[in-house]
Amino acid sequence: MKTYKYKFTKLITAFIWIGVALSVVAFGLNTYFVFADGIATAANAFYPILRYVLMYFVSIAAFVILISLVFSSYYSISGTKFKTSFGIIKSSYDIEKIESVVLDRKTKKLSVYFEDKNFVVIVVKEEWYEDFIEELLKANGKIEYTINSKENDIDEEKK
Repeated sequence: MKTYKYKFTKLITAFIWIGVALSVVAFGLNTYFVFADGIATAANAFYPILRYVLMYFVSIAAFVILISLVFSSYYSISGTKFKTSFGIIKSSYDIEKIESVVLDRKTKKLSVYFEDKNFVVIVVKEEWYEDFIEELLKANGKIEYTINSKENDIDEEKK
């Protein structure tokens, strides 16, 4: 199984790590307030308990989701399956249903088109594009591979 790591922009990576730090801070502050304030001073114990439980849930969920984005975002090709994983969101596609792969040099994007007219934009390092395409073509030789280059762009000629 060949795996290609998802490539986040520097800004998105910074936001993810800031989110992880904020979730750790939220967990710590919530723990502090549980021990400092507790529920003894509340007239009704239900609301502080609900607030503390929800805050733990939100901080842990944010931490898990953001960490999974960093460590579990990839594309893989194994046997007859093309799999995408974006954190906890995972998808699997039959390689036999891939109709074409288009590499657009102008936008620097690689797109995989399926028979049902759906498509997936592949976001990996540009150096990996050729390896990725080669792996797909090994799995299904019927896939049409197209390169749209900057030089022969029809839209530019019309301007």
